Amino acid sequence: MIPATLSIATRTLRPSTSRPFLGSLRHLADISVEHGRGTWKTYGDITSYQPGKFQIKTYNKISPIGLSQFPSSQYEIKEGEAATNAHAILLRSHKLKEEEVNLTVRAIARCGAGTNNVPVERMTELGIPVFNTPGANANAVKELVLAGMLLGSRRIVDGVNHMKKLGEEGLQKERVEKDKAMFGGRELKNKTLAVIGLGHIGAATARDAEHLGCKIVGYDPSLSIENALKLPRSIELADSIVNAVKNADYISINIPYIKGEGGTHGIIGRDVIGDFKDDAVLLNFARGELVDSEAMKEFLDRGNGSRYISDFPDDLLWNHPNTVLLPHLGASTAEAEDAAATMAASTIRSFLETGTIRNSVNFPSASLPNRPDNSIRFTVVTRNVPGMLAHISEVFGHAQLNILQQINQSKGNVAYNVVDVDTSGHGVVDFKDVQEKITMLDGVLSSRVIYGVPGTGYAKNLEGDYFV
Repeated sequence: MIPATLSIATRTLRPSTSRPFLGSLRHLADISVEHGRGTWKTYGDITSYQPGKFQIKTYNKISPIGLSQFPSSQYEIKEGEAATNAHAILLRSHKLKEEEVNLTVRAIARCGAGTNNVPVERMTELGIPVFNTPGANANAVKELVLAGMLLGSRRIVDGVNHMKKLGEEGLQKERVEKDKAMFGGRELKNKTLAVIGLGHIGAATARDAEHLGCKIVGYDPSLSIENALKLPRSIELADSIVNAVKNADYISINIPYIKGEGGTHGIIGRDVIGDFKDDAVLLNFARGELVDSEAMKEFLDRGNGSRYISDFPDDLLWNHPNTVLLPHLGASTAEAEDAAATMAASTIRSFLETGTIRNSVNFPSASLPNRPDNSIRFTVVTRNVPGMLAHISEVFGHAQLNILQQINQSKGNVAYNVVDVDTSGHGVVDFKDVQEKITMLDGVLSSRVIYGVPGTGYAKNLEGDYFV
């Protein structure tokens, strides 16, 4: 058991440049919150709990540079099931199961762009934001795409394997000049590259391929202003995938994999491949499922110089002579892993310490300025239904707590509220009843009081049961 109430003198905190979220002390406020009602088994193993610290659960080998973003004075990091009272989860490729997400978990961050290994839909239902790290691995993947263009142009892999065979036979020097004609190719200069998807990776690929002398054609119906500004000025934007690829010598796909109706499964199928040039090279460093393997095999079987370079396994094309498959090397650089882990850790810190949401795949972006003096921050996750903000404000009003600033954002079925309430003129500010009333409103999933003590102030509505 732990105390049911924490009545703690805590200080309102201002971010500083040296420590992004915790800094100079400004105001002493006496805040009372409830923590740990009922038996400890609701939380987990008491030996894993360290009061006054956030606990981060990690899966996979996370970059130490990224983990160093968590100051040891406020965070403890535990691997896997050793973290029985985790406040956030940090992972790479581990396929996360719901039972691995403790009731205490406020957020999940993946060190990478894709989140297919996280049950995002279920986490949304539970009111847990899932974060990714868009752009952190863009340079690493872009460099491999450019390498793929060369692999698709010069039959480098075939040449390397041939030299090994000649070496085993002791014939390298005798045969090298005679056999090199078997591996002729073409140059990239003055060729056309079609880039399908102009996000971080696509935009970087387009920009650097232009420096190699390529003409660039791009297609992205959801092109953002941020990425548009990164594109080469000479790029030609097409109005469809077919129009983008029909005159391209190289085609790079850089789009997310989305299952279901209207998704992107097999989007590079017969209708698109049928418009490829006979000697086109397809570069797939996005997801294997984007390409219809049967249609691609039919195209490659024609043997007119066409190639398929992919970073993913393929049960049909793995031994095709015009295919080069890599073992998912796209983001496998030390620099990319450091960048992704650093971004993920920073995102988690910002959310836990200030309530800020950025780079979430299932929650809306939300950020309020620094808390004013004499205030406490309250965050509420709700279903996206009418009237929730009014009900929340009503509870604050009945408690004689004035709202200084607030933001309400929604995305899909979830809404997120950040509210700064005035604590001046109050003695001990008791949030126990206020938090329970707000959390148990119909439609509320969870709430947090952010007041300077890591790991406390969190409550959930578990289908009518109050967890705090």
